[in-house]
Amino acid sequence: MAKASFSPFESEGVRGYLHKSMSGSDGMALTHGAGGDSKSLLLLAVADAFQAAGITVLRCDLTFRQQRPSGPPRPADSARDRAGLRAAVEALRNIASGRIFLAGQSYGGRQASMLAADEPELVDALMLLSYPLHPPGKPAEMRTAHFPQLRTRTLFVQGSHDPFGSIDEIEAAVKIIPAPHRLIVVEGAGHDLRRGRFDLSILTAGLSQLVGGGRPHGA
Repeated sequence: MAKASFSPFESEGVRGYLHKSMSGSDGMALTHGAGGDSKSLLLLAVADAFQAAGITVLRCDLTFRQQRPSGPPRPADSARDRAGLRAAVEALRNIASGRIFLAGQSYGGRQASMLAADEPELVDALMLLSYPLHPPGKPAEMRTAHFPQLRTRTLFVQGSHDPFGSIDEIEAAVKIIPAPHRLIVVEGAGHDLRRGRFDLSILTAGLSQLVGGGRPHGA
């Protein structure tokens, strides 16, 4: 396997790192969770794996992280974070001519899925790493209100020991999503998915199988 390479990337409202593929035309915008940034080990490992699989990856900071180097997002940040993800997708369209995917870890994945629920034609598929189904210890506070509006194909990747949502809870929750969806379980992993120290080929293969050979939108 060729050594992964990436370069700093910046455009209006977007900051991160570009993993350019020389062998494929598809692209993925990939973002982080509430406590991290685009330099996280998990995101770096995921970006490297998809780059090696022929997908150009834009590993980007959410808007709140561009404004503050540390600390969690505030409730007022969420709309700006979704706007930042939209800007990352549009920036990626100028680089990748094929299908565009949007991926995020935890909070970043939640914002990505909310954006896709509002704008179903924005991307061809979602990949949600460690979706924060509810706060730890608070299973009644489900973060699924937008799931019935989700019409973008979605790949969920969840650790079997994730306190933000058990596998049984995730399996029950995704039943209300009308779009095609799939769940990959990372056995023994918690919310950090072992920071990418598992066989990441299951993610590249899983997304490929989910979207198939054609474009999901308009199919």
